[in-house]
Amino acid sequence: MTTVTPATAADRTGVSIDTLRYYEREGLIGPIRRSAGGRREYTEDDLFWIGLVTCFREAGLGIADLREFVTILRAEHSPQDRVAFLRERRATLQQRAAALSRAMEVLDEKITYYS
Repeated sequence: MTTVTPATAADRTGVSIDTLRYYEREGLIGPIRRSAGGRREYTEDDLFWIGLVTCFREAGLGIADLREFVTILRAEHSPQDRVAFLRERRATLQQRAAALSRAMEVLDEKITYYS
């Protein structure tokens, strides 16, 4: 199994080493395996999960939401539970996107007006 160092994991996922540690402490990723010397070693699966958590964070999901999703996954909830969680968050994102779109339209109108 191929593993990478924390620095490489941070570089490949676009998050800081501190963020990787934070995600692990919060139980959002991991547990991350350790070398004989105690250094973290990230697998491709770990990098996938870091990418997923990062995507969800960028979409506006909070740590509590992410903990809930991880709990749903780890507790072997039904696929319907997983889909329901994701649909709820998607609906919220859709509302935010609509609000941002309206705000951009107003800004565009003001830009045109003042130009």
